[in-house]
Amino acid sequence: MNISLSFAPIVALIAGILILIVPRLLNYIVAIYLILIGIMGIFGIGNPRLV
Repeated sequence: MNISLSFAPIVALIAGILILIVPRLLNYIVAIYLILIGIMGIFGIGNPRLV
């Protein structure tokens, strides 16, 4: 049995919850999310797997 853990959906879920609680954080959360996804794409961190 393989368990695959993806980083992007977890971050998106946390960001969505924070935006619902504190709407003023939207700009910061989106900016940080895009920076992290960009860095992961550049360095090929893509989809780490836990076995």
